[in-house]
Amino acid sequence: MLNLSEVLIQNPQIESFEELLEVVKERSKTEMFFRIDVKPPFSDTPENWEDRLEATFT
Repeated sequence: MLNLSEVLIQNPQIESFEELLEVVKERSKTEMFFRIDVKPPFSDTPENWEDRLEATFT
């Protein structure tokens, strides 16, 4: 299971929500489940961030 908090901890170079989406997309190729356990701390995080992360993972 891929936790969003783990993605953020393992990738401190991520500086924007769009960069986060790219990492999640890449990790979705090797992970079966995705858990959103924290809100992304980026200033460009949109209101529909959960939907966008889920859509990117699937």
